[in-house]
Amino acid sequence: MSDERIAAIVAEAEAALAGVTWPSHELDAPVTPQEELTLYLGAAGMIWSLRRLGSSLDLDAIAAEALRRFRTFQQPATPASLFAGETGLLVLTRADDDRLRELVRSNERCATWELLWGSPGTILAARAAGFDDEARRSARILAGEWERSGGLWTQDIGDRRRQFLGPAHGFAGNVHALRGFLDDDELRRRIEPVLREHAVWDGDTVNWPPVPGYPLDRVQWCHGAPGIVATLGDLLPEDLLLAGAETTWRAGPLEKGPGLCHGTSGNGYALLKTYVLTGDELWLERARSFADAALSQQQHRHSLFTGDIGAALFAQACLDVDDRFPILEML
Repeated sequence: MSDERIAAIVAEAEAALAGVTWPSHELDAPVTPQEELTLYLGAAGMIWSLRRLGSSLDLDAIAAEALRRFRTFQQPATPASLFAGETGLLVLTRADDDRLRELVRSNERCATWELLWGSPGTILAARAAGFDDEARRSARILAGEWERSGGLWTQDIGDRRRQFLGPAHGFAGNVHALRGFLDDDELRRRIEPVLREHAVWDGDTVNWPPVPGYPLDRVQWCHGAPGIVATLGDLLPEDLLLAGAETTWRAGPLEKGPGLCHGTSGNGYALLKTYVLTGDELWLERARSFADAALSQQQHRHSLFTGDIGAALFAQACLDVDDRFPILEML
């Protein structure tokens, strides 16, 4: 792990820019023209990342043009989505706060009840923009839905209804969005029985399925122990924290690549979080070994959550000992 390897990823990303977008990768295909501009897969995510990593590109101008271009397309069904809609670009540019407020308000009862499309994402956006009233209102509604659903939120996504446990589409991400609205002790009280009920132990390791009753087939940030630990680690009882981190370590670098969502970098944040919470140098050593592995897994793939830039962000986080997960904790 080195500054030079991080800089090499930044330089490749800068060189790959084509106008205001980056070429989509075959592993992300199909990517729509709108998705090429968004936070999860597109230009907004790359712009945010390159800002964090000190790029010399005129990122403000690129972001403004990306927003303009996004608005030329027919609006998606969920323009308020932080990760897949206009909201991500508006948080990035702060070009139209009235429109951003409108989207936050329109999304407060989105039936997905999750981070990617739903109100948890727009709560984070509202807080980043300083829209405290809108953030509190959406958080109050999200907390009320938690009460109504009896422990887990129910996600209506497409034509399916499920109850996801991880941060990308369900429980962990929603709980994170309620930080500051409900105090930490209340969150701890509420989440422990849920996570213990659905935990699957194997000796001194623990994992969680994507959905209760599903096969235990993933150890990723989006679904599984890494995401639970990286997102809720400071709220977890010590046994769940350490067992989830151990699961992440034993799974090793992921074959899917270096990305944040379902790759080695995203998993590495669970190890870095555990170091920050415990002070045990073993976890920092392990996190840095994951960073080295992620830097070696380059796919020449340019997106925040699935691409190489995630490895650069995580490697820099390990150098800085900064356990905040991109976007969720540092929008």
